[in-house]
Amino acid sequence: MATAAAYAYLDHSALATDTGLTLQTSGGPAANPRFFTGFLTQPGAAAVGLLAVAEVARTRYFRPVSPASLDPVVTAGSDRLRFESFSGCCGVYARLDVLPAGVDGDITDHGTTNVDVNVPLQRALSRVGRADPMHLSVGPDDLTVTTFDGPTVERKVPLPSRWLRGFAEAQVITSRFDPRAEVGAAEARALLHRLPVAERGVLWAVPAGRSLRLTSRPVPGAVCLPGAGRLVALRPFLRFATTLRVYGPPVTAGSGPVASTWELSSPAMRLSLTLSPEPSRGFSGEGAVLESLAADDAADDADLISALLSWDPTIDTDALALSSGLSAQRVRDALTQLGTAGRVGYDVAEAGYFHRTLPYDAAAAAKMNPRLVGARALVAAGAVTLDGEAASVRSGDETYRVRVLADDASTCTCPWWAKHRGERGPCKHALAVRMVRAGDAADLDESAEALA
Repeated sequence: MATAAAYAYLDHSALATDTGLTLQTSGGPAANPRFFTGFLTQPGAAAVGLLAVAEVARTRYFRPVSPASLDPVVTAGSDRLRFESFSGCCGVYARLDVLPAGVDGDITDHGTTNVDVNVPLQRALSRVGRADPMHLSVGPDDLTVTTFDGPTVERKVPLPSRWLRGFAEAQVITSRFDPRAEVGAAEARALLHRLPVAERGVLWAVPAGRSLRLTSRPVPGAVCLPGAGRLVALRPFLRFATTLRVYGPPVTAGSGPVASTWELSSPAMRLSLTLSPEPSRGFSGEGAVLESLAADDAADDADLISALLSWDPTIDTDALALSSGLSAQRVRDALTQLGTAGRVGYDVAEAGYFHRTLPYDAAAAAKMNPRLVGARALVAAGAVTLDGEAASVRSGDETYRVRVLADDASTCTCPWWAKHRGERGPCKHALAVRMVRAGDAADLDESAEALA
């Protein structure tokens, strides 16, 4: 399913010998803004990186079928450009960050749009050499592209609804990552070229000297590599990279598959792929955002945090907590709420959030989460009965038991929990119990304040 949005375009994108590549955009704080005009200092790397992001967008790694979308999202920030996409199966999140050292021009404003990387533009980018000048203009709103062969057909591009959910899920999941390994260019080249392209199982990468050793079982310090063939899009960028960095959550000998980020970097740009825990799992269904969205204050807090955001390269959560008077957890919940509208992302390399501006409402985007919608319906129907640390939830003709564990996680007797065991977020029954408990706690606080 795609989510339609109203984009307005005034001119054509173009690739010409005298002016270079001009990408027209939609979005931003002013009508038809021009976000960036200038050259990229590493044109060959930028072209290869953009092609890699587009390649991920057109690929379905799980049950491959016909190519999917070819429309990465581009954001102009205060000092850099970011190109993002999800694979057709939503199991791979790709991003090219063109850093300040890669930009030779003026970022005069900020905003976000879809960029049409169709076949003619792919051909044009493939001809950009390492030393060829490449001029980029991100400005008045059109996604029609003109190459040496002439203009392509203008089109409005609906953003897949799974991408909106994927942006939010990837943000929450990667915010829990830490750097796990770093290897040089030669070691990265050897590793990526020996990976089994057809491998769909789960491998684990263990730091070993200056390289990484692949194993079939997790050990402390390892990084999950689910579906090694999904890293193939990184290979063309190897000739420009100086370092391969890998990020992931902590694992133990008994850990199940988890997501991970694989990043090739140079001083001017970074190309990263974030892999879902298994090739068959898309980020849009991971459920990492649900507990934050279920918080009673999340929507109001998101409005407050949105008003305080500035277009710095990264978003400082501690500074936001201080200026808003909210706890750090409530700030993170608010950022998750903003993430459901595609307005916030997370950069593992800088361990910080960044801005994105998509024309979607957070409340409307939250309705795309079926479990959250179902939980709110259960609460509205009075289906939850609390019983100490446990609760009963009537759902259809069944009644399920939800128990709260010591680490604030929950178990449930429903088929969803039995199948996923909490690895894909809470079920709707556990969410409903959390909402009711939060509401009761708020009522007690209000009563205490009234008596004081």
